[in-house]
Amino acid sequence: MKYAYFSALFCMVLLFSCKPKKKTAAADAPVAAAQELPPELHTDLYGNWVGDFVSVVEGEQDYEDVARINIRLTRITEDGVEGRSVVKGNDRPMKGTLTLTGNKYSFIMDEPGSDRHDGRFEFSITGDTLKGKWKAYKATEVRNPVKEFVLVKKPFRYNANLMLPEDWDYVDYENGRTKTELYTNEDGTVDTSINKVYRMASEEVYKINGSVKELTEKEIKNLKKLDLEIIRNTIFARHGYSFRNKGVRQFFDQVEWYVPVTNSIDGVLTGVEQKNVALLQRFEKYARDNYDTFGR
Repeated sequence: MKYAYFSALFCMVLLFSCKPKKKTAAADAPVAAAQELPPELHTDLYGNWVGDFVSVVEGEQDYEDVARINIRLTRITEDGVEGRSVVKGNDRPMKGTLTLTGNKYSFIMDEPGSDRHDGRFEFSITGDTLKGKWKAYKATEVRNPVKEFVLVKKPFRYNANLMLPEDWDYVDYENGRTKTELYTNEDGTVDTSINKVYRMASEEVYKINGSVKELTEKEIKNLKKLDLEIIRNTIFARHGYSFRNKGVRQFFDQVEWYVPVTNSIDGVLTGVEQKNVALLQRFEKYARDNYDTFGR
């Protein structure tokens, strides 16, 4: 009797252990289907949209605080939109939505919120123009929390032969100095004049190219400090580097070919450019500038 009881128990255990397991729906789904991505839409809108990022103060645009921005659209699907914003040395991802009304594409794009300069972009594309507004999440932590922009599509392509325009005067208006002078009036009294003076680059900034050939000490030893800085930063600008410093941005933000695409140029400089950057920085330490008055 005892033997029969254990035999029956053994058979029940064996029966349940051999019962096939029920498959889940997920297990039945083909792996390929699970990895399938939604189709991309409106790919003609992809690319760099570039222009002025202008502060709005008391309802008016303030061109004392303006920088070149690049809104790059990289992926559009039914699930949403992905892109990046590049301005003032910040390269931020953003995600959002797209609504199409007639021929007008309306976007709401949010930056992550982990940086105090992050915010929300609301803009539309009609034809070849992108127009909109940005608002900072932390309005009290940034100087100008509202910006406006009108952008056009502009491709980025590295070109070692790009140079600064020759018909511009490269005056450093962002780093002026105050100069105090004494002068004698006709009646013999002495007064004091206080003037703002600035440094100005020479014509060498649009003649010397630090991307196409290795520079020599003889070529640069007599240059002004500002000349050396501009020649070096032009190398970075050709690679689409987004400058944080306003004193540098003033020379590149209005240049037609300049497209800010990144805040890092690690690994992108050519061997010639690396050598020239090191040489220019070495001479910048000892170079001097002449300051003078220039009208704005």
